[in-house]
Amino acid sequence: MATEKSVEHSNIETVDRPDAANHDGKSALMSDNFFEHEQTVFQVIRGHPVLIWWAFFFSVSAIGWGFDAQVNGAVLSIPSFRRDFGETFEGGYVVPAPWLSAFNSISSVGQFFGGFLCSIFADRYGRRLALAVGVLITCAGIFGELFSSARAAFLISKLILGVGLGFYLTIGPLYSSEVSPVVIRGITTAGVNLGIVIGQLLSNAAIKGFGERTDHWAYRGPFAIQFFFVAFLAIGLPFSVESPWYLVRHEKIDAARTALQRLYGRDTNIETKLVAIQMTVAQDLAAKESKWSDLVRGPNRLRTAISCGVFVCQHLVGIIFVLGFSTYFFQLAGLPTEKSFDLGVGTTACGVVGTIISWTIVNRLGRRMIFNWGMAILSTINLLIGILDVVPTSGASWTQAALTVVWAFFYQVSIGAVAFVLLGEASSPSLRAKTTAMATATQAVFGIVMNIVIPYMVNPDSGNMKGKVGFVFGGLGAIATFACFLYIPDLKDRTFEEIDVMFANRVPPRKMGEYVVEH
Repeated sequence: MATEKSVEHSNIETVDRPDAANHDGKSALMSDNFFEHEQTVFQVIRGHPVLIWWAFFFSVSAIGWGFDAQVNGAVLSIPSFRRDFGETFEGGYVVPAPWLSAFNSISSVGQFFGGFLCSIFADRYGRRLALAVGVLITCAGIFGELFSSARAAFLISKLILGVGLGFYLTIGPLYSSEVSPVVIRGITTAGVNLGIVIGQLLSNAAIKGFGERTDHWAYRGPFAIQFFFVAFLAIGLPFSVESPWYLVRHEKIDAARTALQRLYGRDTNIETKLVAIQMTVAQDLAAKESKWSDLVRGPNRLRTAISCGVFVCQHLVGIIFVLGFSTYFFQLAGLPTEKSFDLGVGTTACGVVGTIISWTIVNRLGRRMIFNWGMAILSTINLLIGILDVVPTSGASWTQAALTVVWAFFYQVSIGAVAFVLLGEASSPSLRAKTTAMATATQAVFGIVMNIVIPYMVNPDSGNMKGKVGFVFGGLGAIATFACFLYIPDLKDRTFEEIDVMFANRVPPRKMGEYVVEH
């Protein structure tokens, strides 16, 4: 089954493109496949800047998700938050572990449902409307966070916010993978991760800026900053371009032609591209893959497992612990509050640098090498953090903190970015919205579990494990690394048509990088 092909249609120096009128559907697909392999990153960026912009616009909607994910744990480091929502403990204030788990996990519960709702809206009403609904729900949740003074009201607000964030995390990789040419697909889908780490960086910066205040705005200030993300999306959405794939699937051919023309530019002949999309959609309809149960049937079972499994791996190596609770962990390790804020910002700043570096290597080294080596390195760092806690030295606390920063860098270089690339590539085209929703749900479920368990592991009134948590995630990461060796494919430079062929032929994922597809 062939799928979407983005293609160089402009008059850039490559090869003359035959007139679309001389092509039937199969020829159009072959023509698209040829030009997918011929174009370069520079040609796409120079020739189709509008396409690049809207792919990144939808991707960076994940800023809101990254901000919320980071602020969940970071807000615990704010004394006034612990005072207003916690209880006295040994002369200070501590949020009880049950409420702490609820605060951190309730947003993931909302994301679980938000991902599925987004899939329904995106398939029925379009990608633009789905994002708009997410913006509205998110706005309501932020209002609730700002003006809640009771624990229960704060929980409900975070639940509503989580539903909107589920829309964000689903629509970004869905839209970007649909409109991006092969040569930049890894970069634009990794843009989702850039949005996440920018959100995390801004969150830690906000915590540092407001956290030392003694009034309610020490934690309400960071919550209020989320309105900037809402405003950015709300202003841009009316001018955005709907996915041509959605329009063709709903038989809005003229609208699809207009969308393609806007994405590729006025001087581009988009008729061959349009014919290719229509041919692909016809094949999708013939395959009758439209139900949720199709996600676990035939070759789609493996495709769904890979698409969701990469996000499971993120949790097994400790993404929630290292990034979500880093500032709080620094304080528990004995570092001063001010220094813990600084290190929190440094951790996410290194993550931004790592994400940008991932763009330069994702098309050179391939998805499989980057992901598998990333898993091995992160698992090793976790074990080192655990060892330093068992065999403390004079500078053990600072060394653990430094390793946390290094962990964040390698995470964003590797599995943080590549997970979204693999999601966009491994998912079946006719089930892409549903697969992305399932991946969002998987992310949410594991987020719920980790946000419930980790507070009991690290809180002073519970497990108080401190750096020994590194042993837990080091061991889980080692097991996951072995599974990744077997099941992580390398889909670099593969068109969606070629990916379909490999999964249909049941090529082992670890051998897909070398597999030769006959055209």
